Amino acid sequence: MIENRDAGRTPVTVLGLGMMGQALAGAFLRDGYPTTVWNRSAKKAEGLVAEGATLAGSVREAVAGGRLVVVCVSDYQAVRELLDPVGDALDGRTLVNLTSGTSAQAREVGEWAAQRGVGYLDGAIMAVPAGIGTADATIVYSGPRTAFDLHESALRSLAAKTGGAGEAGEATGTIHLGDDPGLSALYEVAVLSLMWNILNGFLQGAALLETAGVGATTFASLAGQAIGMVAAWLPGYAQQIDDGAYPPLDSTIDTHVGAMEHLVQESESLGVNAEFPKLIKALTDRAVAGGHGGDGYAALIEQFRKPSEARP
Repeated sequence: MIENRDAGRTPVTVLGLGMMGQALAGAFLRDGYPTTVWNRSAKKAEGLVAEGATLAGSVREAVAGGRLVVVCVSDYQAVRELLDPVGDALDGRTLVNLTSGTSAQAREVGEWAAQRGVGYLDGAIMAVPAGIGTADATIVYSGPRTAFDLHESALRSLAAKTGGAGEAGEATGTIHLGDDPGLSALYEVAVLSLMWNILNGFLQGAALLETAGVGATTFASLAGQAIGMVAAWLPGYAQQIDDGAYPPLDSTIDTHVGAMEHLVQESESLGVNAEFPKLIKALTDRAVAGGHGGDGYAALIEQFRKPSEARP
């Protein structure tokens, strides 16, 4: 059983004990925060209770047990189903919602909380459950800064312990993005877009090399180096996007289009699915048609800014 080293610390409640919810509650316990937990299936709380958590018999009882109430469930509909009946019990408490969803949903819950005088932070977890409470975790929050400042110490139990909490752009584990509750959800989907595009690019490359008998493990080392090289370009590309000017840093979009055609042709000739490289080339062709052929690759941001229905 984990010893409660500081009974004077802010009592915390965690609603939802999936793998991530269990990890969150465990991190609070390890740092000595009195922790109340609730889950539809009480069985999931057994390990946490053995470590010192208090199991609540209802959502209302759980909310009453904490000044900081953290909810991590399947979706925002589940959040509202849990909290709507106990909105009055949240009075004077701070609600931190670490459930994944859209920025519009986050703002709706933020407005719901504000109408009830409840401090509200929406958050996005950029870690796997095993990383919670370690330097491998980053959690971003958005909502009133006063709510973040009030519980910063407790929230730092969930992510990197080193360094201080900072604004977006600083390499710290616990980050406040701004007062707009929707920002954390926007950051989350932006990072997911990055993740999936990197992984899809790796899978495309692995499929191509497989046709020549090269294993994915052999490719992984070189792929990792290439990803690091591209990552080093991001600050320069980001500055171009913010400035609205796209001088070529490495090569022009016209040059990129030629290489993209090679990827499409190679994929098709080897019997590898070419849909992903064709999509990339289609976006790039539109940039060329829009007069950006002589610009650097960052000019493609103009294509991503347009709603799909606005494109010919």
